[in-house]
Amino acid sequence: MHLLLVEDEAELADPLAAMLKREGHVVETSYDGEHAWDLLSSQSFDLVILDWMLPGHSGLDLCRRLRAGGRSVPVLMLTARDTIDSKLAGFEAGADDYLVKPFELRELLARVRALLRRPPERQSDELRLGDLVLDVSNKLVRRAGRPIDLSAKEYQLLEYFMRHPGQLLTHEQILEHVWDSGAEPNSNVVAAQVKLLRRKIDKDAGTALIHTVYGQGYRFGMP
Repeated sequence: MHLLLVEDEAELADPLAAMLKREGHVVETSYDGEHAWDLLSSQSFDLVILDWMLPGHSGLDLCRRLRAGGRSVPVLMLTARDTIDSKLAGFEAGADDYLVKPFELRELLARVRALLRRPPERQSDELRLGDLVLDVSNKLVRRAGRPIDLSAKEYQLLEYFMRHPGQLLTHEQILEHVWDSGAEPNSNVVAAQVKLLRRKIDKDAGTALIHTVYGQGYRFGMP
């Protein structure tokens, strides 16, 4: 399983990561909230172990952002806060389990095993790249949790892009797969439609996802 461990105390994070690796997991370790969010935005994980108090973004904030973006990955929250109000805040933010420090490593391991045994919730068919999510079943698009309204053609174009991340897609390929066979649009129509889509999904976003390959076509994904 692919796990993300977010803990700013290296003396706790490093033995935890070592133990989880001995269990056969692939473990990414992050020591601050900003780096953790970069990892969460660019990769998929089977479980996130998340400390509450972090530099950058708090664990609570990271959990909220995950859930706002439609991510249902199990989250185990680690914290020294042991009050009922704190536990309720953690669960309301979207945590699946809560472990109070100090704890024994074998207890954390038992919690991890239990969360990984849970059957995954039934989800709609989603395409995801970074903080962009396309819900195929309901034809909904969100970026960083923000809903984006698309026309039918913009939606078809975005779905085609998201099903081929990182690939060079020529104007001819886009015309063949996105436009009806009876229509005869040209590359100018493709360029115009891509321009409209770019305005909507890359507007106010820190990272552009649609990249022009001049004279050839487009590439969709992280730079």
